[in-house]
Amino acid sequence: MINIAFKAALPIILLIISNVFMTFAWYGHLKFPKTALFAVILISWGIAFFEYCFQVPANRIGYEIYNAYQLKTIQEVITLIVFIIFSALYLKEGLKWNYIIGFLFIVLAVFFIFKKW
Repeated sequence: MINIAFKAALPIILLIISNVFMTFAWYGHLKFPKTALFAVILISWGIAFFEYCFQVPANRIGYEIYNAYQLKTIQEVITLIVFIIFSALYLKEGLKWNYIIGFLFIVLAVFFIFKKW
């Protein structure tokens, strides 16, 4: 039983770590608008390497438990959660009501993806 729970949780943990790297690779440079674009591309590439070091095993391991649609849905929800935290804490941007409603619609997709019809 623990083995199944661990196999189900491990891809989620790896996706969370991956998404932290991804978010910094994609959006971290926004705090440094005067840094040369070429420099931020190289830095982002370097950060993205670590994203892939977690993303690829997450999907490989996760595919033993989840199907590809479920993995992608999990990925998107994690991405949104990580991005909300990142935007609030790192970029100091507020979370508006319309963003919350939009995100809730995406979370509603989780219901439809995981529901056994």
